Amino acid sequence: MSETRALTILFADVSGSTKLFELRGDVEARAIIARVLEALTGIAGNHGGKVIKTIGDEIMCTFPGALNGILAAVDMQKRVSHDAIFVKDNLGIRIGLHHGDALVEANDVYGDAVNTAARMASTAKREQIVTTASSIRGLTNVGSVKTRQLGAVRVSGKMEPIEIVDVIWQEDLSNVTTVQRAIRLDDIPGAGGAKLTLRYKGRMFELSASSQPFTLGRDPNSSLVIDAEWVSRNHASIEFKRGYFMIGDRSTNGTFVRLGEDEELRLHRDEIHLRKSGTVSLGQAGSINTEHILYYQCSP
Repeated sequence: MSETRALTILFADVSGSTKLFELRGDVEARAIIARVLEALTGIAGNHGGKVIKTIGDEIMCTFPGALNGILAAVDMQKRVSHDAIFVKDNLGIRIGLHHGDALVEANDVYGDAVNTAARMASTAKREQIVTTASSIRGLTNVGSVKTRQLGAVRVSGKMEPIEIVDVIWQEDLSNVTTVQRAIRLDDIPGAGGAKLTLRYKGRMFELSASSQPFTLGRDPNSSLVIDAEWVSRNHASIEFKRGYFMIGDRSTNGTFVRLGEDEELRLHRDEIHLRKSGTVSLGQAGSINTEHILYYQCSP
C-alpha cells in the first residue's frame, strides 16, 4: 500500500572515497566507508530519522520534519570532521536535503521530494549542507541554525530554477567563505558560450551552461541510455556548475574518464570537471568497454 506523506529526504555522500580505494585497496576501503555510514545511521536515528537505503558510499534517510533533518545533517558533518580516523583518511561528506511530499511504498520513497533532495546532494561540495529555501522557510524554533543564500539551480522535472541555501554548521567560521548568492552564469567569464559536445555511437548531444543535468545509465528515463550489465541504472550525470562541466559518478562499478592525453582515471562516488576533450566509459575501463565509449569535447 502506498501513501503520500510530507517528509524530509536527506542524502549524505562520502567524499574522498576514490582516493581511499586507490590507497587502501577495495577490502579495507569498504570497511572504512561502512564505518562512516554506520556513524551516519546512528545520528539519523537520534533525530527521529529512518535509513531507507545505502547506495555505495551514500546514505538516504527520511525525517518527519525539516528541522530534524537539518539538525541531523549538522551532527553528521561534525561527527565526520571530528573523527581522527576519518580525518586521517581525508574523508568528508556532502549532504543535500529537501522537505516535501513523497510517495511512501513499503520501505522506500519516491517522487519529486526525493529527486529534489538528490539534486541538492549533487550541488553540495565536500563539508557542505545544501537544502531548498522552501525547506528553511517553513521552520519554527530554528534556534541557532544559520544559513546563507546560494541563488537558484535547475532541478530535473521542474520548469523554473529553485532557490537553495547553505546550512552553516562549523563552530569556527574563520575558514568559511562568505557567499551572498550563487554564482550566476553571467558572472562566469565565457559561461554564456560554454558548450559540451557528446558523441555516442553516431549520436550527438550538445549541452550549454543552462542545460539541465544530463544523466547516463540503464534507466530508460536517462538522457542517454547505455544498456550494459556493468552499467548502473543511475550511473552518472554531467552538468554545468561552479564554472565547469562536471561529471559525477553515482554507480557501483565507477566511471572511467580520460581527460585530454592524461591516463584514464576511475571515478567512484565523486566528481571532476571535464577539460578539453576526452572519453567517458561507464563501469569498465575504456580499453575493455570499447563498444560503449562516450566522447566529449569542451568549448570554448
